[in-house]
Amino acid sequence: MNQDPVLVKDWLAAAYAHDLKGNPLQVTILNERIVLFRTRGGVHAFKDLCIHRGAALSLGKVEDDCIVCPYHGWKYDAEGECVKIPQQPARQSIPPKAKAVVYACIEKYGVIWVKFDAASSQDPPVPFYGEFDDPSFQTVHAEPYLLHAAAPRVVENFLDASHLAFVHDGLLGDSNYPEIPDYSVSWEGDRYVSDEIAIYADADGSGQYATIYYTFEILRPLTARLKKVNYANNQVLSMLFTVLPHEERKTTVFALVSRNYALDQPDEYFREFQKRVIEQDAAIVESQRPEELPLDLQAELHLKADRVSIAYRRWLKELGVTYGSDVSVVSQPSFNP
Repeated sequence: MNQDPVLVKDWLAAAYAHDLKGNPLQVTILNERIVLFRTRGGVHAFKDLCIHRGAALSLGKVEDDCIVCPYHGWKYDAEGECVKIPQQPARQSIPPKAKAVVYACIEKYGVIWVKFDAASSQDPPVPFYGEFDDPSFQTVHAEPYLLHAAAPRVVENFLDASHLAFVHDGLLGDSNYPEIPDYSVSWEGDRYVSDEIAIYADADGSGQYATIYYTFEILRPLTARLKKVNYANNQVLSMLFTVLPHEERKTTVFALVSRNYALDQPDEYFREFQKRVIEQDAAIVESQRPEELPLDLQAELHLKADRVSIAYRRWLKELGVTYGSDVSVVSQPSFNP
C-alpha cells in the first residue's frame, strides 16, 4: 500500500453499494488489494489476504455472517477474528494470530467508503451531500468509469470550467462562448468554494443552452462537488464527484448526479449523458504530461479562470498529498491570482 499520509486517513470511495451483493468483491485502493463483503451487520473491508497461506479472500464466500477463505475454508467473522479452522478439532483453540486485517468501512449515499487508518474523531468524515436525501431531488449513480490517469489529474479536470467550451463543445459548452468571467475561491469551514461562475452552457445535454451558474466545491483531496443553476427556470443539477485511486495512474470515477427537474424522465438518460462527458474527458486527461499533477505553481502557466484548480493544487501541497502528485520544483513563471 502507498503510505500517503493524508489519503490513508480519508474515506475513499471503493464501490457502489448496489454492486456488492452476495459474493465478496475485490477492489484495489492505493495499490492495496481489498475485499468488500456484506453481512447482516453491514458492509466490511478486509485486506484481501488469508493469514494462513495468502489466498485472496475475495475468491471465497460469505457464510453465517463470516467470510470464508476459498483455499482451506478458514472462516473470519466481521471483526476479522478467525472463528473456524476446519483442519483442526473443533475444541482446539484457534491461534491468536489467526486474524484478518480489517479496515474501516461504511455505506453512505449508495457508496461504500473505506479508510485505512483506524477511525478517529480527528479525521474528516465522509463529505456531506445533502441532495441525496432531499426529496425534491432525484439522484442517479453514474456508471463507474476507469481512466489510466493519476487521481488528482482526474479531480482537477472536474474542477476546470474552461474546458467545457472545447472538450464538450456541443454537449455541455459552446466554443463560440469560451470566456470565463472573473471569480473568487474562498475557504468555508472545511472546504474550498468558488463564487457562482456564469457560463453559457447546456446543463445536461438537452440542447437547451442558457447562462448557467456553476459553483465548485473542493471537499477532500479526491472528492468534489458541482452545482449548476439555471435561474431562468430554477432548475438545479448537482454532482458529487469522487475517485478511487487503484494505482498511481489508474483511477475509477464515481459520480452522483442529482436534479430537481425532469423527475419523470428515465434516470438512464442522465446516466448515459454522464458517460458521454467522461468519455470525452478521458482522452484529454490520459494525454496530460507530467502524468502526476504538479503541485508547484511554477510548473505550469495559470490564468484567472484557473482559480479553482490553483486552490486545489495549493491545498494538496499544504495537506501533504503525495499520491499522484508531482512535488518537484521548477523555475518557470506562472500567474498568481
